[in-house]
Amino acid sequence: MASVPSLASSVEQRVADALASALPEAGATDPLLRRSDRADFQANGILALAKKAKANPRELATTVVEGIPTGDLIREIEVSGPGFLNITITDRAIVETLAARAADDRLGVPLSPSAGTTVIDYAQPNVAKEMHVGHLRSAVIGAAMVEILEFTGETVVRRHHIGDWGTQFGMLIQYLLEHPHELDHKSDEEVSGEEAMSNLNRLYKASRALFDSDEEFKTRARARVVDLQAGEPETLALWQRFVDESKIYFYSVFNKLDMDIRDPDVVGESGYNDMLAETCKLLEDSGVAVRSNGALCVFFDEYKGPDGNPTPLIVQKSDGGFGYAATDLSAIRDRVGSLKADTLIYVVDARQALHFKMVFETARRAGWLNDGVKAVQLAFGTVLGKDGKPFKTREGETVRLVDLLDEAVERATSVVREKAEKVGLTEEEIVENGRYVGIGAVKYADLSTSAARDYKFDLDQMVSLNGDTSVYLQYAYARIRSILRKAGDRSPVAHPELELAPSERALGLHLDGFGELLSEAAAEYAPHKLAAYLYQLSSLFTTFYDQCPVIKPEPEPVVAENRLFLCELTARTLSKGMALLGIRTPEKL
Repeated sequence: MASVPSLASSVEQRVADALASALPEAGATDPLLRRSDRADFQANGILALAKKAKANPRELATTVVEGIPTGDLIREIEVSGPGFLNITITDRAIVETLAARAADDRLGVPLSPSAGTTVIDYAQPNVAKEMHVGHLRSAVIGAAMVEILEFTGETVVRRHHIGDWGTQFGMLIQYLLEHPHELDHKSDEEVSGEEAMSNLNRLYKASRALFDSDEEFKTRARARVVDLQAGEPETLALWQRFVDESKIYFYSVFNKLDMDIRDPDVVGESGYNDMLAETCKLLEDSGVAVRSNGALCVFFDEYKGPDGNPTPLIVQKSDGGFGYAATDLSAIRDRVGSLKADTLIYVVDARQALHFKMVFETARRAGWLNDGVKAVQLAFGTVLGKDGKPFKTREGETVRLVDLLDEAVERATSVVREKAEKVGLTEEEIVENGRYVGIGAVKYADLSTSAARDYKFDLDQMVSLNGDTSVYLQYAYARIRSILRKAGDRSPVAHPELELAPSERALGLHLDGFGELLSEAAAEYAPHKLAAYLYQLSSLFTTFYDQCPVIKPEPEPVVAENRLFLCELTARTLSKGMALLGIRTPEKL
């Protein structure tokens, strides 16, 4: 594995060295290099430096330029305006750098020098409840962040904090105890997610109706909660049946989403039960939490309710029950203490921002989070319908996630079918590609929007072949694979001696920026930046392919080989980038 320095970093180093020798007293200075439409790069750092040294910026710029060698990496530098440097690099440097990337499995992307251990909390459904559209974003954003961070060398521990505890289980367990066959399966064969969910739904409705209408049942159900919390064996065994039945359903939905959720990573609220009392004791003994009207609370000057009184974080209720805060704080202790995490990421709805601010601040005061450990809420916005309001069915119900995914696959399959004859797809391939395109469309629509923003769920737009959609990217990939197949005996070979056309240069420079973009997306927890990079890559490829013949009309052999080389590296970069977003790239579409 060989990491390849990007052209930008090599240019930056040259300019920084020249700055240092022109003004040694200034010390190390950032040249402020960025891509430019006037040249390949522009360096803007001289202005600030000249101001500080009370020098004339244009004169300083001219001195700096004299100290930068040209020829191998940099073709020319011109001073523009008040001391900006416009830098154009050689075609040879572009092709040689890309050839080094192509020779490496990781496309020359370096591992992060500061890699540590991150625990990422995402995909958190509730036991005995149907997953709806609101569960989509946590799962999709979280899974993409796991892949991106792992690719940069981070050790990632996945955690699915499922809702598997609480008072509603008293009602469910009591009902199952009195109607023992309600969760039985029709046959010994593998149970489908649909069957598991309909069992749970039926049982939930029946137990709810009984709870609301029969006082004696309500009393028995409440006593059952106490048994559950005390760990009474029969009650726990029945509770486990609900968890197991729900997992059959969860895994079937995650499977549809083409997502790998592993059993050991599912540690629900119940997983921290044994720590709750100790967490409360530690907080109370250290004075971080205080008793207020019988409840154990943490107060903050900065968070006040509408009445002007401080809004506390309630760790333990006055009746002795534990709130979400006790579980979340215990999870932090476990993740930092046992899992040795130095970063905690919570992919949770933006509406819970206040809760997490208070939880993180409490953990800091208690010393469980310190300068060596950071906790971040990767907050996401709401999924809206085409009308711009929260997504609901016509009847005003929350949309079931399964229905939504099935419809996306159905729409995508018909899009794939329309073109299937032209590319010679079998029925089996049509079905498989329909799944990859449909699920890819849903994921990409989510990931191409900044997580914090709400986004409109519009299936027509998502499976469109035009615009910023995953189908556009998947088609670009499949098209390149088809070009490479048609090339016959001509193979992709880099030719650094060739002069590049403008669209070849633009594509090459963008390909070279893949590693830097990934480290930015990882550092900022911003998968949408990777989506934007890939969309731009596909657009640049389309322009290149329109302007530079690859197969017909047939260019000179060395030109054809070099263009095939650019095609292949684009395909590999697209495929890798899409895989990091959790989206598949079919070979034929």
